[in-house]
Amino acid sequence: MDPLEDVLALLDATSEVSAGLVAGGRWAVQFPPPAGAKFNAVRRGSCWLRVDGVPDPVHLAEGDCFLLTRPVAFTLASDPDLPTEPAYPIFVAAGDGVARVGDGDKVFLIGAAFTFTERARALLLDSLPPLIHVPHTAPEAGTVRWALDELDAELRGRPLGATLVAERLAVVMLVRMLRLHLARGPGPDAGWLAGLADPTVAAALREMHARPAHPWTVAELAQVVAVSRSTLASRFKDVVGKGPLEYLTEWRIELAADRLRRGDDTVATIARAVGYGSESALSVAFKRTTGHSPRAYRTQLTRAR
Repeated sequence: MDPLEDVLALLDATSEVSAGLVAGGRWAVQFPPPAGAKFNAVRRGSCWLRVDGVPDPVHLAEGDCFLLTRPVAFTLASDPDLPTEPAYPIFVAAGDGVARVGDGDKVFLIGAAFTFTERARALLLDSLPPLIHVPHTAPEAGTVRWALDELDAELRGRPLGATLVAERLAVVMLVRMLRLHLARGPGPDAGWLAGLADPTVAAALREMHARPAHPWTVAELAQVVAVSRSTLASRFKDVVGKGPLEYLTEWRIELAADRLRRGDDTVATIARAVGYGSESALSVAFKRTTGHSPRAYRTQLTRAR
């Protein structure tokens, strides 16, 4: 079982592909914090990127792309020291077309925004750095080129079904960017995503995701992945930031929450499916993790629809 695929399947992510941005001359556009994550790629020319909280501006060359994983404001500009103008009026004026700023068309960017529920966003993004930059010169950059070319073609040609195809391609770009981050090896941030880059931790994650209802112990997990109990417990804690069974509890709660959102199974049925012996046992764990009982969580979702 692939833990990354499992988590992405639960995210219920929605994407919105923005109008392309064409710019030239001296220009600087400030964008508000995205609700979830934000992806941009430079298809022509070059520009500078400033991200709130990131100390140094990043120069983006043709073919570069980046993913913002935090709801922070950012600026795209021909010069990082220029005064900025807000993005919203520029894109409103563009409608469904290409937004334009400055003088000329030396630079062309395409982008997409991804929206998740708050819990899903935390599960996927909190362990990532705020900015993932993939230069066009990086060896792994070629793995995103096909999807970028396809996305560009959909935005330019606007064939039948272009919006739907572009939104699906944007999700493909999100998955590719996460893969690229993992391929670079674990960074300083802890989290389950970093665990996928560690062979021992990844093996334990795969086992728990394959059989989440199994009554796992750390000793049994260690035996399955062929390390000592102390080695697994220590490495898992160091990389993921929590112990294996704490992670398993949180994953079971995510599975239960997903079933509460998507179906009408009883709480007792869901409890058995995710590894709890009784409805009350799930309710205690669910409320401790989410702040709500399963029934209250489902009621809250029903009222919000």
